Amino acid sequence: MSEITLTSTTFQKEALESKMPVLVDFWAPWCGPCKMMGPVIAEIAVEYKGKVSVGKLNVDDHGDIASRYSVMSIPTLLLFKGGKVVDQWVGVLSKADLKKGIEKHL
Repeated sequence: MSEITLTSTTFQKEALESKMPVLVDFWAPWCGPCKMMGPVIAEIAVEYKGKVSVGKLNVDDHGDIASRYSVMSIPTLLLFKGGKVVDQWVGVLSKADLKKGIEKHL
């Protein structure tokens, strides 16, 4: 598994202070669409290893972070670069669309 499990304590260091772009998957274990996105996120983590860091943040356990970024529905994917959100996707999307979105920021 190439994804990083993000928490309220590790978010600052892993997502905001990272030298490379970080794709953060805001999800919850009970969320059906999140489960559908899981394998796509895992493949992205492998394919972009060394170029993009991929983190998963459980919104049930770390709602403070979800609130900070106004995450209202899940799955929400935020792409951070230099500590700032540079792109965002809400809901289920295809791997091709996600890759296209990520590529714009590399």
